[in-house]
Amino acid sequence: MGTTAEVRGRWRSLLPLPPPGRLRTLSLATMANTVGTGLWVTGAALYFTRSVGLTPTEVGLGLTIAGLVGLTASVPLGGLADRRDPRALRAVLQLAQAVVAAAYLLVGSFPVFLLVATLDALLVSGNLAVRAALVAAVAGPQGRVHAFATLRAVANLGVTFGAGLAAFALVADTGWAYRLLVLGNVATYLVSAALIMRLPSYPPARRAVRPRPARALGDWRFLAVAGASAVLSVHGVVLSLILPLWVVSRTDAPTVTVAAALLVNTLLTVLLAVRLSESSRHAVPAAATMRRAGLVLAAGMLLWAATAVVPTAAAIGLLLAATVIYTMGDLWHAGAGAALAYDLAAPDALGAYQGVDGLLAGLARAAGPALLTWLIIDGGPIGWLALAGLLALTGLAVPPLTRRALASRSPHPG
Repeated sequence: MGTTAEVRGRWRSLLPLPPPGRLRTLSLATMANTVGTGLWVTGAALYFTRSVGLTPTEVGLGLTIAGLVGLTASVPLGGLADRRDPRALRAVLQLAQAVVAAAYLLVGSFPVFLLVATLDALLVSGNLAVRAALVAAVAGPQGRVHAFATLRAVANLGVTFGAGLAAFALVADTGWAYRLLVLGNVATYLVSAALIMRLPSYPPARRAVRPRPARALGDWRFLAVAGASAVLSVHGVVLSLILPLWVVSRTDAPTVTVAAALLVNTLLTVLLAVRLSESSRHAVPAAATMRRAGLVLAAGMLLWAATAVVPTAAAIGLLLAATVIYTMGDLWHAGAGAALAYDLAAPDALGAYQGVDGLLAGLARAAGPALLTWLIIDGGPIGWLALAGLLALTGLAVPPLTRRALASRSPHPG
């Protein structure tokens, strides 16, 4: 019996699920939501091309247009979360996402696909800003970065589990199998909304006189820090898109190495996300962590560049070692970015400021695929060097930018 308890204790220490309470409830809602994300992201391209009949070009173009339009919802819905209960608002948005996700079953042409995808992207973008406001309300000023890191680790578990379930549909490769993925995604939105409504309400303490979105968009010192964080966020495109293309076209490593690298990244994120967020509780230490993240990410890029000029065994080792280094930088960046976005925001306009932060990151991610494909896949190792230099210099710029932002306002909690 003692041995069983010890084993159970070890598993609990490895899993990112927090103890019972409000953060546990929010984590379960996130888990449900991201299982649906894993289902949908894994099977969406095949659903649209093999079941609906769209061409790959139509799918890519439609998702790009939808993603860019969707960014416009981030700031206004973030501002709305400052004036309304973010718990109720997020639950409503999740229900709306369930309806839009179900509408994918009605897609039979490119115009209808573009309409549904755009509505989906608007809700996704706005929901991220509302979620940030809800996390701040649930965890409070002292616990919001820890909560953000916890939810990120939980999300990785959810996406991984959902992707595993989606594999069954991919193996079956039938229209009904892909439609079941759509229905599964719908169900997870409903479960997530129900769990969110188990949280208490968080009505705004007071109303600001000045419209919050305009206030956040006009805070150029905040925009400078958030913009630097957005530049660093392009590293996500490297792992998901550039690295697989690089391995296949520029190295002697086997293709399966890509899957191994993604698995290493996922496991380390689950295990270390919360621990590595501890150094980013407030703006000043978070800025130092962001500087460290930029330098570490740059080192990872340099190692990935070296894989083009070494034998197969060395290339595999460098790819995995670089992934470990990259993941450390990724986690430091995520924790520090959350702390800076919260701590440099006006206390009564957190949702609007998180919306602006999300908008800038979204713009960087939208530009990333085309820019980095040209820079690295076409440019080779020189492209990696240029990207490493950009990440290092951006990280180094964050502490002085943060000091200016802090000097421009009176101290506030958090």
